[in-house]
Amino acid sequence: MILFIGLLLALLLAWAMTTYNRLIGLRNQVRTAWSDIDVQLARRHDLVPQLVSAVRAFAAHETAALQAVTALRQRALATHTRPELAQAEEELQRAIDHLLALEESYPELKASGNFLQLQRDLVQVEEQLQYARRFYNGAVRDHNDAVERLPTRLLARPMGFPAEAFFSADPARRIAPDVAQP
Repeated sequence: MILFIGLLLALLLAWAMTTYNRLIGLRNQVRTAWSDIDVQLARRHDLVPQLVSAVRAFAAHETAALQAVTALRQRALATHTRPELAQAEEELQRAIDHLLALEESYPELKASGNFLQLQRDLVQVEEQLQYARRFYNGAVRDHNDAVERLPTRLLARPMGFPAEAFFSADPARRIAPDVAQP
């Protein structure tokens, strides 16, 4: 009987160690995925002042749009929690989209090589962000599946493995922007 109890405890300990190590791996994957998003956001933030300068040179009376982009960039840089950052980045993206749409109103801006290169760079960053967000959400899904399933849930919650938040689009973002309005 003692041998059976010892074997059962050994199996339980082996399961707990394996489960804990798996949860650590999943948590690190979520952190890595978020870091990938953060890198792309930093690249976007680096391009925003250049975009503002390029637009300012051709569209001086669009100061409200330029100030909005600058203020939203500062807000995004100062935000540290994932949900708040996701919201700030959605607002910044809408403002950037508006600035990019200004090229239709200013033919000389549309012909500017600097503006066109910035536009290409921003499109590339947005594509990388889209990939990074999908990867992050996949990592969050795997992590949340693990911490919410039984019997792993019995170990995950007490050991500090909460469910993570998905990176989701703002419902207002799902509506096509009106390029005539800032």
